[in-house]
Amino acid sequence: MKTRFVIVMGVAGSGKTTVGQALARHLGWDFYDADVFHPAENIAKMASGIPLDDVDRLPWLRSLRALIATSLEENSPAVLACSALRESYRRTLLEENEAVLLVYLKGDYDLVWSRISARQDHYMKQQMLRSQFETLEEPDDVLTIDISMSVEEIVREILRRLEV
Repeated sequence: MKTRFVIVMGVAGSGKTTVGQALARHLGWDFYDADVFHPAENIAKMASGIPLDDVDRLPWLRSLRALIATSLEENSPAVLACSALRESYRRTLLEENEAVLLVYLKGDYDLVWSRISARQDHYMKQQMLRSQFETLEEPDDVLTIDISMSVEEIVREILRRLEV
């Protein structure tokens, strides 16, 4: 089955949004940022430096799963930037759907923190980034890309592996 939906995953600061937008532009597909789908309570919690728990994430994951299903049903291919840190979250999002490609943007803590600390007005705090790395269950059955490459190189690598 041809890929019709791409999820770009990784911790905050790994480049999900930047890579996802560049990939979507190149393909002429829609782009979605999973952060936009968080309820206001989740955003307030994160802005206060409090990591989300699985109860907080469940409605968010369900809304993202619905987005993916609708995009596929309507033949409207898209790219989604989403942390998807745990295997259970990825299972919820993917539902064993072969039309979805999962891309893991992998980088070490120091590189990611240097990117986040350079941002203006971002809600991610250093302790929350540590929490993301602690929560991260690295996938082994997805396209894994080193974030030390340029955005253009990353997009080229995804396109090389993408069946569209």
